Amino acid sequence: MSKQLTAERVGTPRGVERVVNGQFVMDGAGVKINRVLTQTLQRRLDPFLMLDAFGSDKPGDYIAGFPEHPHRGFETISYMIKGRMRHKDSAGHEGLITDGGVQWMTAGRGVIHSEMPEQNDGLMEGFQLWLNLPGKDKMSAPWYRDIPNQEIPRFSTDAGATVQVIAGASHGVQGAVQRDGTEPVYLDIELAAGASFEQQLPAGHNAFIYVFRGEVTVEGKGVPSSRMAILTNPQGADGVRIKAAEPARVLLIAGRPLGEPIAQYGPFVMNTQAELQQAVEDFRAGRFAA
Repeated sequence: MSKQLTAERVGTPRGVERVVNGQFVMDGAGVKINRVLTQTLQRRLDPFLMLDAFGSDKPGDYIAGFPEHPHRGFETISYMIKGRMRHKDSAGHEGLITDGGVQWMTAGRGVIHSEMPEQNDGLMEGFQLWLNLPGKDKMSAPWYRDIPNQEIPRFSTDAGATVQVIAGASHGVQGAVQRDGTEPVYLDIELAAGASFEQQLPAGHNAFIYVFRGEVTVEGKGVPSSRMAILTNPQGADGVRIKAAEPARVLLIAGRPLGEPIAQYGPFVMNTQAELQQAVEDFRAGRFAA
C-alpha cells in the first residue's frame, strides 16, 4: 500500500559527472541486452559490478533466456518491470518473478542457476544488477529470495513522485532488502509531468541513475531515456534532486564502496587471481552443486 509523504530536502545536491550510453551485447543463449554498467566502470561505481537493461516485445529476442551458468563472489538483483522469469539453482531454490517483482540472489561460495523467460503478452522488460560482496563474505552460503511486487514498500510524495524501495531506505521507508556491507539504495522512481524528487544519500556512497521512461534533469543536466548518469561525489553533498518536465521513470542506485581489489573472470568475482583460479577449479570439479 502506497503512503503519502512529504518530500525529503537536500541542501547540497550532487550533479552529473557524465552520461553513459551503454553497449548492446548478446548474453545467455543470445538474449539482446543493453549493458549500461560495464567492467570499465566497476572501480568508479564500486560496489556495483554490472547493470544490464533488457526489453523487447519480440519473443525471439529473449525466449532462449539464460540457461544454467555459475556465479561466485557477488549478488545478483533481477527486477522485472514486465514479463516472467523462472529461476532454478543448484542450492535447491526455485521461483518465478512476475511483473514488478524482484529476485535477490547471493551467489556466495558458488551457485549454478538458470533464468528462463516465460511468455506474458509477448513483452519482456527488466534489469539485472550485480552487487559485489565484501571479501569476508565471498565464500558465504548461497541465499535467495523472491520478492513479489506487492511486497516492495512504496510511497508517493507531495512533489509528484511515486517510489518503490527495493533496497536501503527512502523518506523513512525501509526497503525490501538491507545489506550491512555495501548499504545499497535501490529505488524505482516514477515522476509525473513537472514533478521532482529529492533523495538523501550518504556522502561516501557512489551513485548513479538510469532513465528508462522519458527524460529527467539533475542540476540542469538532461539525462535522456536509456542512459545512465554517474553522479558526482563532491565533499559536503547530501543527496540528489531529480526533475521531470514530462512523465518519466528512473532507477536510483547507490552503495558504499568496498575499496577492495576486484578480480573478475566472467561469472566469478573475487579479490585475487588465486581465488579466481580456485573458483574455476571448484566449478569444474562440481563443487558448486553442493
